Amino acid sequence: MRVSVIVSTYNRPRALDRVLHGLAEQRLPAAEVLVADDGSTDDTRTLVQGWAARFPLPLRHVWHPDTGFRLAAIRNRAAAVAHGDWLQFIDGDCVPRPSFVARVARLAAPGWALAGDRILLSQALTERIERDALPVHRWGGARWLRERVGGGINRLAPLLHWPFAAGRGARRDDWRHLRGASIGIARADFERVNGFEEAFVGWGLEDSEFAIRLLNAGVRIRSGRLALALLHLWHAERPRDEVERNRRLLEEARASGRVRAVSGLAQGSGRVQESAGVHP
Repeated sequence: MRVSVIVSTYNRPRALDRVLHGLAEQRLPAAEVLVADDGSTDDTRTLVQGWAARFPLPLRHVWHPDTGFRLAAIRNRAAAVAHGDWLQFIDGDCVPRPSFVARVARLAAPGWALAGDRILLSQALTERIERDALPVHRWGGARWLRERVGGGINRLAPLLHWPFAAGRGARRDDWRHLRGASIGIARADFERVNGFEEAFVGWGLEDSEFAIRLLNAGVRIRSGRLALALLHLWHAERPRDEVERNRRLLEEARASGRVRAVSGLAQGSGRVQESAGVHP
């Protein structure tokens, strides 16, 4: 499948720079990369435009105004203008290693959602990576072993190239396995459930509600554990002011057996502002 990588971000250009660096050096390039920007200031737009001039594949910036945390909405806006058959959503602080897209392509299949994996980096290591623009996606096993011993990362196993982990992946039909840091889905399946539910505002649970509706639609969840490890740069805990409201929306989807988002991809597809910088 043609893989469109959709990178969500909000006012963290140094982290996004590291993510784009990793995506620019994939062994199997994606078809395109879209930055789904939840209302960042011009620093992010400038960064993406600078990268677009030298990026080895199409790179676009999809933005909407900052009216609060609206991750579900901006992901839908980016998906609406993506061209790929497979949509791979990752967070703008999760750096992919060079084999990431190739492994996504190997695991991707219609009727299946792909749950990714991540390694958490410490605050001190993250600050060094962002300050010195370190090519962390290129680091080898010896360097990561030192970081694990020194407390720079929380896990080592996902960074090893496990032969079985690059296969078809174990099935995990549990909505709790699908987390927004890395979600893969065929475009047709994304459209079948009407994308993410845009009633979710504020941090939390929009990915879980999405997973529940996928299962309700008959889409299975495949684990990419140990195969799709992203390097998750540290960030402070986000405010959770809306989490209880979001939890009620999640429980409503579970109780109702709902498949399609009430306010989702189809309802908001026309509200897109895009600044495009596409490499020829």
